[in-house]
Order: sequence, then C-alpha cells, then structure tokens
Amino acid sequence: MNGIIVRIISNLYTVKCGNELYGCRARGFFRNKKISPMVGDIVTIDPENNIIVEIKERKNELQRPVVANIDFAFVVTSVKEPNLDLNLLDKLLTITYLRDIEPVICFTKTDLLNAKEAEMIQNIKKYYEMIGYKAVLNTELDKIKKIISNKTVVLAGQSGAGKSSLINNLDTSLELKTDQISMALGRGKHTTRHVELFQIGDGFVVDTPGFSCIDLKVLSKNQIKEAFLEFNDYSCRFRDCMHNKEIGCGVKEAVLKKRILESRYDNYLRFIKGE
Repeated sequence: MNGIIVRIISNLYTVKCGNELYGCRARGFFRNKKISPMVGDIVTIDPENNIIVEIKERKNELQRPVVANIDFAFVVTSVKEPNLDLNLLDKLLTITYLRDIEPVICFTKTDLLNAKEAEMIQNIKKYYEMIGYKAVLNTELDKIKKIISNKTVVLAGQSGAGKSSLINNLDTSLELKTDQISMALGRGKHTTRHVELFQIGDGFVVDTPGFSCIDLKVLSKNQIKEAFLEFNDYSCRFRDCMHNKEIGCGVKEAVLKKRILESRYDNYLRFIKGE
C-alpha cells in the first residue's frame, strides 16, 4: 500500500494512505543503508505489520527543515515583530532555488506597519516580483490557496514569522499552537516542535520548527551567484566575473544605478565570503 509520510516523532512515522493514517516503523534495512525517511516521502507500507518497506525516489529534499518532494517553499517573512530580515530571506531563496524548489515569498504582519514602512515593503515586494519570484501577503488567502492546490508546500522562516498562524487561517479547523514574540530576545518562541504535513483542500502544507541559522558553506561561489537571478541581466567585461572586485562589472554598475537592490548585492557578497 502506498502513502505519504505526514509526521515523524522519534522513530514513529505517520503515513497517510487515502483517508487512513498508519503509525509505522522503518525497516532496519534503511538504517543499515543510512537512509532516513523524511516527511513528504512517498512510501510503500505493510499495513498489517505497520512497517515502511520502500521509500520512493525523491525529486528533491531539504535538510533544514528535513522534508522531501516539495513543489513550493513559502518563505514566510515577517516585516515587524520580528523585523524584516532581508539577509535571512535571501539565504532561504538561495537554498530553495538551488534545491530545485520554487520559492514563494509570503510577507506577514503588514498590519503593524505605518504608512512609510508599508510603502517600503511594497517597493521591496515589487523588486522581488520583478526579478522573477512570486510574492504574496499572508492576507491574500485565496491567492495562496490557488498556489498550493494539488501541491506539497513547505513553510520556512524564522520563529515568530507567522507560519503556524498562516496555516490556521487557511484551515481554521487545525488550531495549531502559536505564541507571542519574546521581547527580550526580539524573536519568536518555537511553537512547532516537529515537522508535520497538513492537508489543506487538495494540497499539503508542511509546518516546520522556526529557524534563523542556515549554513551556505555547502554551496560553491558559482552556485550562489547562479541563485541571484537578476545578475544575469547585466553584462560584465569578464565571463567568469564574480561581481566583487573585478573591473568592468555590469552588476556593480547596476547596484550604483539602483537597478539592483543594494541589500541583495550586499547579501550576495556576504554569502560568497562564507559569512
């Protein structure tokens, strides 16, 4: 019987087959091969003995959060409480793009902004849309539901950004636990303790524990450069230009002319330096 892993707690794997849920263990074979089942895995189970006997080939996977077979990654980005973190946003966009997962930026807590701040966020949103990313506000529920229809979507972002709240708003019956921001730390408290996949309409959404530390050192400088989509629109003197200290760099010129968002370029330099 085939199904999808929707929840993992310790060594117990909850597998959804049709409308039924099965609590399964994994065969020792996987442990010996150093293969760990992941939320989102399509698996074959033995329903009589509640054992996962096969894990189907994955089309993609993330290690943080640990989840497989994702169609979209909603990069849930708070604009206030916690404040907008463009460095984290660009890190998440870089990671998801290079894992063959299409990212969608979802801005949250825009209701907390004053008029000047709201205008700034709109300009940032327009920039990311201009360079090819989908971007939505968390209040645009119909648009979000259309995106996740028949898809498996992961929500990624820092603690307190509003991931669980977004799921609750998409399906009020779920009532996932949320918490307020820690004023002392300036960031959210973890309310999601494990990775779990929820069915919303005819799609699946993965709620994940919040995080704000992502290691890009596993990526090469050229991979990071590839993920900055807008750089391809500008010509440089040298074919292998890294857009750093080279002369005749069209990207650096575009930054000076404000055609490229300065924070994007600054983050790119930090990433290729391993910061």
